[in-house]
Amino acid sequence: MKKDIPFEKVKDVAVAIVKETTENESNPEWSVYLVNLKDVPLEGVIVSSKGYGELENGEKVKTSQLRQLFERVERNDYVKIEPIDSSLFKLSNEFWVSFWIGKDIFDKKYVFVTESITEKNFTEIPILKKRGVMIK
Repeated sequence: MKKDIPFEKVKDVAVAIVKETTENESNPEWSVYLVNLKDVPLEGVIVSSKGYGELENGEKVKTSQLRQLFERVERNDYVKIEPIDSSLFKLSNEFWVSFWIGKDIFDKKYVFVTESITEKNFTEIPILKKRGVMIK
């Protein structure tokens, strides 16, 4: 059972949403990245993503749940999880990340709450060397 599995506390692993540099600044592209700030690789990484929330008219919305598998994310490296449409920033966007380091399993939920993905919240994303919103 899940309660019998000892999950270790996640440190030095981040999820970042980044505004990509494109020729069309009126309709920018956005991407979600997993950033490994550790000095060891992550193995068997599973990322589950979904969006949920309520629109201005009170309608409850849930997006499809997507799952990605990355066999390995090298130390001090990153992987692109998926592109994300800026219309989803009106919702909370959740990324559940699970991975192995050696024989230990790690698990953490990263939630970008409604309207948190804005340029006023941008920071420099380490390793990626781009600006965006990051949860560590």
